[in-house]
Amino acid sequence: MREINLKEKIQIYQEKALVCIRKEELMKLIHLSDLHIGKRVNEFSMIEDQIYILKQILEIIDHQEPDGILIAGDIYDKTVPSAEAVQVFDEFLSALAERGTPVFIISGNHDSAERLAFASRIIEKSRIYVSPVYSGSIHPIALTDQWGTVNIFMLPFIKPAQIKSIFSEEETGSYTEAVSAAVQAMDIPADQRNILLTHQFVTGSSRCESEERSIGGSDNVDAAVFEPFDYVALGHLHGPQQAGASHIRYCGTPLKYSFSEADHTKSVTILELREKGNITISTEPLQPLRDMKKIRGTYMEVTNRTFYETWNREDYFHITLTDEEDIPDAVSRLRTIYPNLMKLEYDNKRTRGSRELILEEQVRSESPAELFADFYKRQNGGEMSQQQAELTAKLISDIWEEEV
Repeated sequence: MREINLKEKIQIYQEKALVCIRKEELMKLIHLSDLHIGKRVNEFSMIEDQIYILKQILEIIDHQEPDGILIAGDIYDKTVPSAEAVQVFDEFLSALAERGTPVFIISGNHDSAERLAFASRIIEKSRIYVSPVYSGSIHPIALTDQWGTVNIFMLPFIKPAQIKSIFSEEETGSYTEAVSAAVQAMDIPADQRNILLTHQFVTGSSRCESEERSIGGSDNVDAAVFEPFDYVALGHLHGPQQAGASHIRYCGTPLKYSFSEADHTKSVTILELREKGNITISTEPLQPLRDMKKIRGTYMEVTNRTFYETWNREDYFHITLTDEEDIPDAVSRLRTIYPNLMKLEYDNKRTRGSRELILEEQVRSESPAELFADFYKRQNGGEMSQQQAELTAKLISDIWEEEV
């Protein structure tokens, strides 16, 4: 074995020391979104569950000791939140302020940007930064570490019509064009690390039942719009996922808000930033007060003691009964065993027949013009005029040609 001389030993010690310094001094950020405080699921209030999970997030923050918290929109579930919801978020913000960690918040499509930004200049003194109503310019908040500056850009949820009123000379008819115009208006230093908080639907991402949907996917934003940023902290979609690239990410909701999310593992996303181009992304799982579970079987099967004792019966349940006959007062009877039964449905010959009938109705052989004429009649209680029918036929023909 070759003997290591003194100079080489010093170099090894220096390299090890440098690694230790980097581990201690790297910038760490936590990415959250879509708290939906005040939400009700199948008429069940989620407030108790939300208070529980926010306390758990605070415990993670205390353990991770981040340099900043990114909250990417949909703080509340309604634009006019209840007093209870406001109080819950106020207590969460107060707890963050006590820790002295900078917090960056944008509004989502469920929020009122005006209400969320109320008193934002005052709370900035506590290092809590809330994006104002978008007006065409964004001034980033700068954080610094041994590798230089990290710029935090905050772009709240925007719509094309809103951007059109600001950039009247720009082409902003689509969501991609609108977000692109907003990004191009930013002064983004190419030699520094830049992070964007925004709340949009990025093309190709996976939706859940609990999310607000647009007609025909008109709210899609192309991921290429975010090319200037080192990390994009997205809000809007409830499943944790990357969107086109690993550095463009939805952290997902901290709680499950529909049974389509039953198999999700909810988490917070953790970023570790070093020099430009060197970002590590990880997650830390969250454990809810009550989980969401789906079970199926006959009434006798799901009420059998040996079956139901395998479950945490305080969880939220979606039960599918396979009995051919409806069970009288099934919901009340099942709630004596599963008190948080949220949803009950049947899967049998009758219900499958109904679904097949609906499907058959949906794929009738009428032409698009005939289907639209039928829709018009149902909506307006009368037939279209000849002029309206001709215009409809022309529009449908033009759309078909564009698709081809």
